Amino acid sequence: MGPKCQLFLAIQLLVLLFLQSNVICYQFKVGNMNAWGIPTSANPSVYTNWAKKYHPKIGDSLLFLYPPSEDSVIQVTEQSFRSCNLKDPILYMNDGNSLFNITSEGRYFFTSGEPGHCEKKQKLAVSVLFANGSALPPSYASEGSVADSSAPSYPTVFGAVPLKSMSSPIATFPSKISAAIGVIIFAAINYSM
Repeated sequence: MGPKCQLFLAIQLLVLLFLQSNVICYQFKVGNMNAWGIPTSANPSVYTNWAKKYHPKIGDSLLFLYPPSEDSVIQVTEQSFRSCNLKDPILYMNDGNSLFNITSEGRYFFTSGEPGHCEKKQKLAVSVLFANGSALPPSYASEGSVADSSAPSYPTVFGAVPLKSMSSPIATFPSKISAAIGVIIFAAINYSM
């Protein structure tokens, strides 16, 4: 195999790796076993704990599941989040299967659109990772108290069988596996020549 062919294959491999690493996105299911709803007395900090455990990034999405006749999801400003002000939301979703696509880094604030639910802690503040992988720290003191950090954290499950992870990759192969396969193929072609 000539040097031009080797260079061409190496460039193709790099392009494949670059594309593959940018394709992996996750869909995070928000909530506990009952999906998006008012936290129970057994787990009143479910959304605070969820936000501490999971850190979505640009390209990921948040899935809110709830009975559409009983609830909704609104995206609000930080001030509205803190005061549970439901007027003038940024975004209103009420179909029971609401998907919020994350398109930029920063902080996002969600609460139920039903009166009284926000005051019962049915609200979520999410820090979206920056490109370098760092997250913004939570800035709402009342939600992130010392008592909350000692509360147990339960994984989200849907259906009768608990899921191992509450996020599911959209891509089929992680970029490290793709890189290993590419290197093996490249070495096999190079060795056979």
